[in-house]
This record gives sequence, C-alpha cells and structure tokens, in this order.
Amino acid sequence: MSRATALARLAAAYGVHQVRRRVRRQRPRLEQLLETYAPDRIRPLTPEERASLPALSGCILCGACALAAARYGKVRLPDLAGGHLRSYDMLPLAAGDLEGAEPDLEAAAAACPVGVPLPEVAAMVSRLSRS
Repeated sequence: MSRATALARLAAAYGVHQVRRRVRRQRPRLEQLLETYAPDRIRPLTPEERASLPALSGCILCGACALAAARYGKVRLPDLAGGHLRSYDMLPLAAGDLEGAEPDLEAAAAACPVGVPLPEVAAMVSRLSRS
C-alpha cells in the first residue's frame, strides 16, 4: 500500500467520523458525569465560583490571616485560604476548621497581602464539602 493510499483512507475515515458526529443525536452526558464523580465528592463549580477562582487562588500561605483573626491554633486559616485547591476528599477537613466559634473572616481577608476573599473561600469550601 502506498503512502498516498494510506492518507486517502485516513482522510475518508476522518470524513465519515465527522459526518456521523454531526448527524448523530447527542445525549446529555452531564448527569452521567456527575454520577461518575459522586463517590469522589467532586462537584462542579457554580458560575460565580468559577468567575472568582483567580482571586481565590492567590493565597501565598503567609499566615497573616490567621494572626489577624486571632484564631491561630484554632482554625487553620492559611489552610482554609487554599482549601478550594485541595484534593476534594480533603475538603471535609478544611470545612471542619470552620466549626466552633466563628473566625473573623472579614478581618482575616483585610489582612491578606494578596487580597484573597476568605469569606468566599469559606463558602466554597463549605458547599463543596457537603455530602
């Protein structure tokens, strides 16, 4: 078989593939995807969370937020700031840091040198960690 014949067959097979792809009725696959990842506790981000992700991901783990909130040793706020970046199976541990007396997330966010919005991070971690 010559190279030209092989390329022609490849082009024909690709053309058939593209036609079938466009003609075939697409089935919704979102529900199947969510079911697949449900045991791993992986959930999609809301559009608002997705839009704020760059600001949420700016934490440099300096610990200034924990000192400002006077919660050092009680709530691992430096861990919370990067909580949404953790493995999803670790999110319940991060959400557990929020239990008990309320940390002053506004003061912690105000002390953040890179401006991580800690109340938004806490809300995201809490939502993603629920069963």
